[in-house]
Amino acid sequence: MNKKQYGAKPTEADILKYSNSKNWKDGKFQNLEETSMSISIQNIPKLLYKQFCKKDGREPASFIAMDSFDSEQFLSPSETMKFIWYGHSAVLIRINNKTILIDPMLGDNAAPISPFPIKRFSKDTLNLIDEFPEIDLLMLTHDHYDHLDYKSIKKLKSKVKQYFVALGVKRHLVKWGIHEEKITEFDWWDAKSIDDIQITFTPTRHFSGRGLTDRAKSLWGGWTFKTASENVWFSGDGGYGKHFKEIGERLGPFDFAFMECGQYNENWHLIHMFPEESVQAAIDADAKHIMPVHWAGFALAQHHWQHPVDEFIKSAEEKNIPVSYPRLGELINYKDYKNSVWWK
Repeated sequence: MNKKQYGAKPTEADILKYSNSKNWKDGKFQNLEETSMSISIQNIPKLLYKQFCKKDGREPASFIAMDSFDSEQFLSPSETMKFIWYGHSAVLIRINNKTILIDPMLGDNAAPISPFPIKRFSKDTLNLIDEFPEIDLLMLTHDHYDHLDYKSIKKLKSKVKQYFVALGVKRHLVKWGIHEEKITEFDWWDAKSIDDIQITFTPTRHFSGRGLTDRAKSLWGGWTFKTASENVWFSGDGGYGKHFKEIGERLGPFDFAFMECGQYNENWHLIHMFPEESVQAAIDADAKHIMPVHWAGFALAQHHWQHPVDEFIKSAEEKNIPVSYPRLGELINYKDYKNSVWWK
């Protein structure tokens, strides 16, 4: 195990900086609503056994293939956002002639510090980075291993012009050799423009940490992208809560939303939404067209690997909301796209 995977512990100067945030209290970042994980100590051995030993249905029978990357098609001018989803929460976006990469965990193991790996559903995904064009902006919602990966960040380093990250995540990137001046940290509701794209960091109901001593020592959230003609939202990880209506009221309506949907369990219901809650969150935030992410990458919970998308589509259809569910690696324009049930 490479100890660099842990990232960096916060320094006294870091803590002083974080303490200036109104979302910092009692030595850590806090959710907007009371939030806990309902896991009793006596249930932990059973959960660990299920996680690492009971894999029937939780993983696909064979590796999920990726469509090959077509740089010319991806970079060609478009009046509408287009994007490629690489499973879990890794999304490559082209909007207003800018290339944006969100949560690029493209490594093969979501538990790199554990003796038991959590292997990716697709093979050789780090090699995708070789085909990527220059990245105008790399964005990170929070510092969990299934979103922030040391190997991916190192391999992407030469391609990335700048980084927008949750408050507290910068210290990891700096330790991994990213120049400090390239990184901008965001507290909830902070906004910054890249040319004519207005980007805002939005609240979620979640937590953070890469080790035993840094829990909630960095922030977590989602991102919005507003241009003259489009408004897009990436929800980020988190449980259902009142913040979704506030996001819609302050920043909506949204033409398209990437909604967290997957890796849920009753034991951690407050920090990961069930599919019907994910659809309701999109309705609360006034999203007109939606897509489930945070699935088809890793088995981080005990549900069947196809359950998130099946239930998300069912709920969205009941509520008459258009849904996209592209193949992994497929380049799509959500306004001109036909779905296929590729996972069956």
